[in-house]
Amino acid sequence: MTTHSVRPEDILPDGDDTTTIQGKLVRKGSVAAFLANINIFESLDSSEPQKQAALEMIKTLAPTVIAVGLHQHVVFKNTQIEQILIEASASPASLCRS
Repeated sequence: MTTHSVRPEDILPDGDDTTTIQGKLVRKGSVAAFLANINIFESLDSSEPQKQAALEMIKTLAPTVIAVGLHQHVVFKNTQIEQILIEASASPASLCRS
């Protein structure tokens, strides 16, 4: 752990699209995609198939969110999303998926 401030390019240098964090290959945009899918899932304007597709992507991206450490600092208001992250963090196999 560093005690110095960290810039985005310290994590993912310009021109790179992926990095490995805690043994998990993390793609640029993964956290933003996770949050965008939560917006779709919670939107009153989303159809049920759109919500289900978003929920599946949330489950797919959950191990990445755990690997980058977001869940150590954030508790999601949506209890269904929070439960997905709790389950992903409890599953060592989930951290090995790419």
